Amino acid sequence: MNKTAFLGALTVTGLAAGAAAAATLDDVRDRGTLNCGVSTGLTGFSAPDANGNWEGFDVAVCRAVAAAVLEDPEAVEFVPTTGQTRFTALASGEIDLLARNTTWTFSRDNDLKFEFVGVNYYDGQGFMVPKELGVTSAKDLGGATVCIQTGTTTELNLADFFRTNNMEYEPVPIETNAEAQQQYLADACDVYTTDASGLAATRASFENPGDHVILPEIISKEPLGPLVRHGDNEWGDIARWTLNALIAAEEYGVTSANIEELSQGTQNPEVNRLLGTEGNLGEMIGLDAEWAKRAIMAGGNYGELFERYLGESTPVGLARGLNAQWTDGGLLYAPPFR
Repeated sequence: MNKTAFLGALTVTGLAAGAAAAATLDDVRDRGTLNCGVSTGLTGFSAPDANGNWEGFDVAVCRAVAAAVLEDPEAVEFVPTTGQTRFTALASGEIDLLARNTTWTFSRDNDLKFEFVGVNYYDGQGFMVPKELGVTSAKDLGGATVCIQTGTTTELNLADFFRTNNMEYEPVPIETNAEAQQQYLADACDVYTTDASGLAATRASFENPGDHVILPEIISKEPLGPLVRHGDNEWGDIARWTLNALIAAEEYGVTSANIEELSQGTQNPEVNRLLGTEGNLGEMIGLDAEWAKRAIMAGGNYGELFERYLGESTPVGLARGLNAQWTDGGLLYAPPFR
């Protein structure tokens, strides 16, 4: 290809990518709602309450993005998806954003043509068994029947773990967490395996949570986070920096209680840029100056959301662990707002 043709091809490619990037933002604004893919129901992460209102840690990400873009955290249409249907829903355009405890992997990022915008929960796969079985280690699970959600990384991790440890197992395939819970409690399988946070959330919904044990082994890395389609560069930036805003707000001490006061201006330039009182960061991603302020006000900063939906005082009962700020020994680290 000659130089002129090459540059022409680059221009066409660039225009096509630009059109794709603008499309989702325009669609969301024209529609007036954000279509957000969530789970079919996982306590603490995404589940409808008794009145049908969705709530949870992943739900809060959807609401933060809606607040940033549409100025209304309630302007969200929640679309329940399974491990099998979630990627089709995103690829087809049925949803604009997937926020459904989904693991960031090489193949999902590249082969499936998605773009993960960050990690909102660092996790790992574990095992839950009835206490009455007397099992204390995953290495004692040889010959067990295992409930496993199809279309997930846990299927592959499970096969790797048992192969590495020269053990046999019988998989019991299930589609949703609700089905897994039903099958597990009905003794259709000896073990339920999924992300450790998912196990804690599932156990919290049991009538007798204390009758079940989450084994100590964590057999994988499961960085969970929201994702968009490849080519949605501008939309990806909005989702990415909305998540970063929630993380940065905790680090800088910006909370739902003090954000109005701090948004009047502070001595910290980073806080001022985050809240839109200095600079033009919102303009760079097609939003106004107060996009991040609205995202934080939708439910609070990352720490507030964690404590409300997943923390040790909730039925899920998770410690911050790897999900603490980098200044507290965790992995949370938002890039600079400048």
